Amino acid sequence: MSTSAPVITTDLVLLDTDAGTDKEAVIGRLAGLLAGAGRTSDTDGLIAAALAREAQSATGLPGGIAIPHCRSPHVDTPTIGFARLSPAVDFGAPDGPADLVFLIAAPESGGSDHLKLLSSLARALVRKDFVEQLRAASTAGELVSLVDGVVNPAPAAAAPAAAPAPPAAPAGKKSIVAITACPTGIAHTYMAADALKLAAERADVDLVVETQGSSGSTPLPAATIAAADAVIFATDVGVKDRGRFAGKPVVASGVKRAINEPDAMISEAVAAAGNPKAARVEGSSPAEEATEGSSNVGWGTRTRQILLTGVSYMIPFVAAGGLLIALGFLFGGYEIADVANDIALNNSLTNLPDGGLAQYFGAILFSLGGLAFGFLVPALAGYISFAIADRPGIAPGFTAGALAVFVGGGFIGGIVGGVIAGFTALWISRIDVPRWLRGLMPVVIIPLVASLVVGLIMFLLIGRPLALINTGLTDWLNGLTGTSAILLGVILGLMMCFDLGGPVNKAAYAFATAGLAAATTASFEVMATVMAAGMVPPLAMALATTVRPSLFSEPEKENGRAAWLLGAAFISEGAIPFAAADPLRVIPSMMFGGAITGALCMAFDVTLRAPHGGIFVFFAIGNLIWFLVSLAVGTIAAAAAVVAAKQFVKPRQAVAA
Repeated sequence: MSTSAPVITTDLVLLDTDAGTDKEAVIGRLAGLLAGAGRTSDTDGLIAAALAREAQSATGLPGGIAIPHCRSPHVDTPTIGFARLSPAVDFGAPDGPADLVFLIAAPESGGSDHLKLLSSLARALVRKDFVEQLRAASTAGELVSLVDGVVNPAPAAAAPAAAPAPPAAPAGKKSIVAITACPTGIAHTYMAADALKLAAERADVDLVVETQGSSGSTPLPAATIAAADAVIFATDVGVKDRGRFAGKPVVASGVKRAINEPDAMISEAVAAAGNPKAARVEGSSPAEEATEGSSNVGWGTRTRQILLTGVSYMIPFVAAGGLLIALGFLFGGYEIADVANDIALNNSLTNLPDGGLAQYFGAILFSLGGLAFGFLVPALAGYISFAIADRPGIAPGFTAGALAVFVGGGFIGGIVGGVIAGFTALWISRIDVPRWLRGLMPVVIIPLVASLVVGLIMFLLIGRPLALINTGLTDWLNGLTGTSAILLGVILGLMMCFDLGGPVNKAAYAFATAGLAAATTASFEVMATVMAAGMVPPLAMALATTVRPSLFSEPEKENGRAAWLLGAAFISEGAIPFAAADPLRVIPSMMFGGAITGALCMAFDVTLRAPHGGIFVFFAIGNLIWFLVSLAVGTIAAAAAVVAAKQFVKPRQAVAA
């Protein structure tokens, strides 16, 4: 397709129209316009792709604008459909509904030139004068000319007038670098970049932005990064080659905040640049990880990202399924596990079982939870494969996960199967095929062949060895007693408190939740240990700020008050603000308390049948009193340790001063 093909024509424009009462209706109406103009081969498929993008994050923007967008195999020509709505419709913008809606549809494998055209439109929407002209256009032809003027600007086109200059910045101009990236990389990536640039001009700050979008990106030079005082990450996806920025003060958010609040983000970055306690990009040696023009992450980092993607997508299945199972126990008793499916299938509200309504309701909840929990390993494998091969890897990944369950490989089989499925799908996707076959590759050929390959490998080669490994791990857990069980509790406690929601914490949590499927006493003890230890950091910091408030700043005291509830609900991330500001004194103190709690939980045979919820799932905790004692002792120990550290261990900067 030539880059000169128009992305918008008059038959793709609706002016002052009533397109429905919700965004689904508006997207459907605009997709119908594209179908009528011959720009899509499957209207329903295009609508589904656009709504899937909406589910990731709202596409409404301040000023009454919305830009639903997607890439789809059902689109061959990059296309823009436009509607000026009356009445306006809510697309999730912070300041109200949108009356200007652009549906941006790009091919699944659209060329970078086409994507640059679409990103040009997105960038223009940051300009108030352009938006006002869109509202003033009286005909479809006039509006098409406006859009064409920004996606195909004349060489001599004048730059838009700069915003009024703010008061003069203080001496010592700051230098900031930024990364912007959204899931599809078509619109928000570039709008965020331009919004930040305009805000930096207003604040008299030097800013260089790297846009990691679909139309490609030019990595920031190493010298520019080295000279930067701070970095802004405005992304909804992982930052490519994040290690380049290791040690830099960082302000991080979703890409939408950079569009909605660019001035605030620039101000926060300037403040972080002069704050020794500001959060910093993890890592210690950017020079070792970054070279001029480098854009590839190392395999160690890549492997971590792949596994964490699988775990992060698995956790909602674990939480929903596990909590439903726990509620089933609450209403139906622990014996409901033996009769739940029979009751759910053969009884009803008019034919209650012998246990009455409570038992029937418990059986329904337990069955729902069991079905949701059954997706644990397939979701883990499916999204590991997705992290490697993108959407074509999902089907073979889920198939590999289901196979792992079928052959008894458990979560270890899910990890191995997901990796095999992902790399198989990735290899197939890189085969150069004729143009007429490309449309079938992501939806038919890649899932079919990759599923066949991973299925044969697991059935014929590795299924039984994986099952033996999984059985051995289960037997080892069941055989833990005395000192060995306490040692495992210490290790799990240390892991849960090491990085507060990071890879080590997630590894311990995934180990515990995967074991729940075995439904053994040992697996329930591991789950109790992991949750109790994960509750220690926020509760300990809340206690420390209450007992010795003079050791903490006012924002930390505010965070401490919120941390009581976060800790009680098993949200370890409630301690992150403290750890980010003072890691060397906070993190070891939290690990000390977590290790004590983990050891006590295992020593006193505390069990837990729910994977989340903290103290609010007390009904699923066995030996509740000892759970509370273990949690209290670890919390007090961690709080005492952090108070002592802040009192007697001064940071290096303070000693130098």
